[in-house]
Amino acid sequence: MKRYSLFALARDALFGAAPTPAWRDAAPRSSYDAIVVGGGGHGLATAYYLAREHGLRDVAVLEKSHVGSGNAGRNTTIIRSNYLLPENIDFYDFSMKLWERMERDLNFNTMVSQRGVLELFHSDGQRDAFVRRGNAMRMRGVDAELLDVAATRRLAPYVDFDNARFPVLGAMLHRRGGTARHDAVVWGHARAADALGVDIVQNCEVTGIRVERGRAAGVETTRGFVRAKRIGLAVAGHSSRLAAMAGVRLPVESHVLQAFVTEGLKPLVHHVVMFGAGHFYVSQSDKGGLVFGGGIDGYNSYARRGNLPVVEDVCEAGVAMMPALSRLRVLRHWGGAQDMTMDGSPIIDFSPVEGLFLNCGWGYTGFKATPASGFCFAHLMARGEPHPLAAPFRLDRFAAGRVLDEEGRGARANLQ
Repeated sequence: MKRYSLFALARDALFGAAPTPAWRDAAPRSSYDAIVVGGGGHGLATAYYLAREHGLRDVAVLEKSHVGSGNAGRNTTIIRSNYLLPENIDFYDFSMKLWERMERDLNFNTMVSQRGVLELFHSDGQRDAFVRRGNAMRMRGVDAELLDVAATRRLAPYVDFDNARFPVLGAMLHRRGGTARHDAVVWGHARAADALGVDIVQNCEVTGIRVERGRAAGVETTRGFVRAKRIGLAVAGHSSRLAAMAGVRLPVESHVLQAFVTEGLKPLVHHVVMFGAGHFYVSQSDKGGLVFGGGIDGYNSYARRGNLPVVEDVCEAGVAMMPALSRLRVLRHWGGAQDMTMDGSPIIDFSPVEGLFLNCGWGYTGFKATPASGFCFAHLMARGEPHPLAAPFRLDRFAAGRVLDEEGRGARANLQ
């Protein structure tokens, strides 16, 4: 693998360099020690950590289309660890630490920008909830600052403070949060995994999981049968469909989550800003477009397109927070199918079928969890035991009543 550096850039500029692929477009072999199904951020990060941390190089990532074609390329790129429950704080803070060193680890510019996450509040009750969450974060070593109206106005003067439908009373600032370039995250992990010997097999859809004597023996694909000792599923909104191929029923529902981007404009939004009176969040990309999103479509679907009522709801919340948004054209919007658990927290665990491992149920939180998810899932697949940070995300928590209901919404996937 060619190593990127200032020296290499200068050398290529002076003497020229032939273009080389960032990773091999491998063909599937007949068998592997481990297969990871899903060529998004979670799947590629899992393969990378299997090779780097556990020395498993006989690994394949199987992707039905091209890498990053699913939710990894269909999100709003936010990274953060501003949670309330200790289990979530610890997990996502570990993820933030991996984000902070990702570019050095992968030798790839993933454009991690710790610009800060600013969450607005609009009532005394909401302020009290932010105080509670901020204190919980600080007790576990995660940064959180409570801002009054004047401090919030200095950071986000474009927000409607003077004639607001929902007056802004202040905000909570999580400075270490921010954004990363989603496709670069995929490319960086693919390149690094390939350099460690992992086969990245694109255009290879899994059509079945073969179970022999109660154990997963391999996968049927559009390019033939591939045998494996371990099979990990990291396929986001299609988790229930893939698990069903092995006779496993998961406590997840798939919903569409839409995202939007406007025409480019001069630097305006310097943080990730979240509206407290409606489900709306926005940041500005390096190209100048405002990237924003909101809530999920309320029906179950595996589609990658949403419906107009949610478009209207998201834009209405955006304009209520930031009236200038009404002057901008939305250039494009897209949808991703995400899998929602009944408590809104993910599943990283064994499946009831021996040799088949589950990484699913991420809902809204998938992108920000990418490195920690891959790290913990690789630990599970390689060592046969949960990583301590992922131990609370076991599948049996639903039967045992050990749910992690971060939002406090109850057992309603569509509300999480």
